Amino acid sequence: MRTTSRYPAAARMIAMIGVVSLAAACSGNGGGSGATGGGGEGGAYPSQNITFVVPFSAGGPTDTVTRMIAEPMAAKLGAKIVVQNVEGAGGTIGAGEVARGEPDGYTVLMHHIGMSTAPALYQDLGYQPLESFETVGLVTEVPMTVVARKDFAPATLQDLVAHVKSNADKVTMANAGIGAASHLCGLLFQTATGVKLQEVPYEGTGPALTDLVGGQVDFMCDQTTNTSGQISAGEVKAYAVTTPERVKSLPDVPTTTEAGLPGLKVSVWHGLYAPKGTPQDVVQKLSEALKSALADQKVIDQMAKLGTAPVAAEAATPQAHRAKLEEQLTTWGKVIADAGIKAS
Repeated sequence: MRTTSRYPAAARMIAMIGVVSLAAACSGNGGGSGATGGGGEGGAYPSQNITFVVPFSAGGPTDTVTRMIAEPMAAKLGAKIVVQNVEGAGGTIGAGEVARGEPDGYTVLMHHIGMSTAPALYQDLGYQPLESFETVGLVTEVPMTVVARKDFAPATLQDLVAHVKSNADKVTMANAGIGAASHLCGLLFQTATGVKLQEVPYEGTGPALTDLVGGQVDFMCDQTTNTSGQISAGEVKAYAVTTPERVKSLPDVPTTTEAGLPGLKVSVWHGLYAPKGTPQDVVQKLSEALKSALADQKVIDQMAKLGTAPVAAEAATPQAHRAKLEEQLTTWGKVIADAGIKAS
C-alpha cells in the first residue's frame, strides 16, 4: 500500500519556523537554492558555500531542525549554508554521499538516531558511522508522539492498544521508511504491545503526515517537530508523548507511562557529521558555530514551539557526540537483532 502525496504539511512546517525563503536567502549573493547567511572570501575556512545534507524529505523533522540552525551557523561562520535534501533508504543514501565526499568541511551531514541503527539494518551499507565520519556535535533530542487521523475511533492510548490487538490485520501504521525515526518508534510500539501491524512506508515523514491528516492511514509515531502544529490545530488525534515528562508545548498530551504503555519510551537525537579526515580545526569551527546557534534565542524559541530544546553546550562537541553514537550503536544493534529486521 504505497501512496503519493502532496506536501501542504511540509510547507506549513517550514513557514511556521520562519525559514528564510529561498529567493530571499539567495538574493544579491549569487547563491543557489536553499542558501542562507552571508558569503565568505579568502583562503581560510570557510571560503565558499557549505552544504548541509539532510538525508530525508523537505518539511520533515530533521529538515526542520537543520533549517533552524543553518542561518545562525552561517552568520557565525561567515559563509552561506545551502540545505540539500537527499532522501531515500532510511537516510542511508544521503549519509553515503557525505561519507564519500571531500573531507574539507564544505559538505556536512545532519542525521538523527538512524545513524546508529543503519549498520544493523543494512548489509551493504557502504559506510560505517564511526569509521566514515567525524562527529561535530549533538543538536537536540526530540520527543516522539503517537498520533492518529482525527476520526480514528480509539479515544485514548489504552483504547488504541486494545483496538490494534483486535484489528491487527486492518489497522495501518505509517512511517518514513525502514530505519527512519518513525519506523523505529513504530517498532517499539509493536514490541510494547505484542502486536504485528501493517506498516505503510513513505519516502519521508512529510508525505506520511500529509496522508495521516487526509485520513488515508490510521496512525503513526513521529517527532514533535513534525506533529506539534497538526496536534495544536486539531488536524490529528494525539495519544501520548514518548518521554518521561510531558512536553511544554503539548501540555494536554500525556506521557506513554501516564497513558498506560510504559514500554514505549524513545527520543530522537540529531547530530552533525563531516567526512572522515576533515581537518580538526575545521571540525572545531563547525562545532563552535553549532554551539553559537544553539544558544541563539530565536532557535531556542523555535524549538520550544515544536516540543524540543537545544542540547547543553557540553553535548554540542565532537567528543560528546561520538560517545553518544557509540552507546546508541550498541543499544539499537541489539534491539534490531532481537526483532529480526533487515532492510531490503
